[in-house]
Amino acid sequence: MNKQAQAVILLLVGGAVLRASLSGQYLNYVKPGLQPYLVTAGAILVLAGAFTLWYELRGHKAGADDDDGHGHAHGGPKVAWLLLAPVLGLLLFAPPALGSYAAGRSGSAVTARSEYAPLPAGDPLTLTMLDYASRAVFDKGVSLGERRIQLTGFAMRGPQDQWLLARMMVSCCAADARPVKVALDGELPEGLADQQWVRVTGKYSGREITDDVNGEAIPFISVSDVTLIPVPQEQYES
Repeated sequence: MNKQAQAVILLLVGGAVLRASLSGQYLNYVKPGLQPYLVTAGAILVLAGAFTLWYELRGHKAGADDDDGHGHAHGGPKVAWLLLAPVLGLLLFAPPALGSYAAGRSGSAVTARSEYAPLPAGDPLTLTMLDYASRAVFDKGVSLGERRIQLTGFAMRGPQDQWLLARMMVSCCAADARPVKVALDGELPEGLADQQWVRVTGKYSGREITDDVNGEAIPFISVSDVTLIPVPQEQYES
């Protein structure tokens, strides 16, 4: 592959990174806090590609480096241009965020804490899926009490065909994503579909069910209200 082709690939990769970073698409792959680093990396790639392409096109060292002495320029193998295929795929067909398919094949990631701080004011009180599940499983709902809790996630079927509310949790990026699952106890809307995003309001329930994947406990929430919502821009919790 010649330097012009390398420059084009740098431009395309950098453009893809910038597009994902500035459009919010990056949230399907990494934590929000990584956006400045992605923007910087994308800008550097674009600048490097643009400078390389300009340098090559102006014919610098054309006689010394590109001519074989008979007036013919050496070019890289044409098959090298196939490297553009995955880059164009990233630009044109961006993969979505992980959802119910990935969650159904990974065990619930509930972690214990040394202590649970008192809950802030709010009725209903919005909690992350991990915060609720951790308090429900390891604190046995003591810190939750009779508070009305609001959770947001996507619906999926779980053990014994039980409806679950789930959300993927990331430490850095989608590669380390693991689901947090909460079972729904109560009346649910008709036509609830797998991967449908919902906002659930309810109270702590002492019931639990075992995750078929890793044997971890999945706590229930006694549902009083379920609202169907559009897919949020930020689908992961961190």
